[in-house]
Amino acid sequence: MTGQTNLISAGASIAGRNKRYVIWFYLLNLALASLGTGAFSAQAHSIFDHSLYADKLLHGFDAAVYVEMLARPEFGPIQASNAPAMMFAVLFFLLTMLFLPGVLLSYSSDHRVPRDEFYRTCGRNVWRFVRLFLFFAIIAGPVAGILFGVQSALAKAADKNSYEKLPFFVQCACMAIIFLVMTAIRAWFDLAETDVVVSDQGAVRKSVAFGFRNMRRNLGRLLGSYVVIAIVAVAILAVGISLWEMIVPASSVLGAFIISQAILLLLLATRFWQRAAAVAFYVKQQAEIPVIEMPPFAPLSMPELPVAQPGSGT
Repeated sequence: MTGQTNLISAGASIAGRNKRYVIWFYLLNLALASLGTGAFSAQAHSIFDHSLYADKLLHGFDAAVYVEMLARPEFGPIQASNAPAMMFAVLFFLLTMLFLPGVLLSYSSDHRVPRDEFYRTCGRNVWRFVRLFLFFAIIAGPVAGILFGVQSALAKAADKNSYEKLPFFVQCACMAIIFLVMTAIRAWFDLAETDVVVSDQGAVRKSVAFGFRNMRRNLGRLLGSYVVIAIVAVAILAVGISLWEMIVPASSVLGAFIISQAILLLLLATRFWQRAAAVAFYVKQQAEIPVIEMPPFAPLSMPELPVAQPGSGT
């Protein structure tokens, strides 16, 4: 538990020193989200700008009015408003993949990384991170599919049991196992990403193998740290929703925006905290690797040649 606490505090210290990255990524997310919701906003304005129904969504949320709005012919196809949102979500993912190497380099450095070095690191690792994502998709996708398939099969079997609470317990147990397994895979690839950047590893498969070995040997420490940070994220979400319900009036659009964005910012910070914990683990592991010093080579002695004596025949 002490090792996990040290790793959590070390990750928090690293993330705190580099909190500007959380702000940058949050502002990037906010800008892309505002662009992605532009189509939906335009369609909603075309209907509610001249309707008294807008009051039921402006001063609260009426689900029936919202569903009715989506069903109106003049609103248009739902895909027309969803497509831009999906496009900008993918763009945010790609930009995260582009700038994350520079963030990991800053996390592993004891000084402020210059701007040119930050962008140079980002550019050098773009293709490496694309390959890492393909490795992640190949591994995490089938594992998640198998786990959810097992969950479905166990839930169906539990439904046939006479104990009424058994399906609920089975669902909870399966979701907990899926969460732990997927979190372990996330820690695995966070270590692989860190190794690619810090060691400038061009062979991505070696970093994937490195991350797996260290995750397997230190599973309790890494998984425990990630789970504790995830619990903090859940607590932030619960407290934020509770405050939203208690102090934000239903008619206050500004209040709802402020508290919802504060929740999103803090949730983004917890993800960066997890990455910082992985970097702290990596740096400590590399510092513990013994350095083998080679003994100095003894100078080679040249054989002495016989010196010819004066008057000799040679």
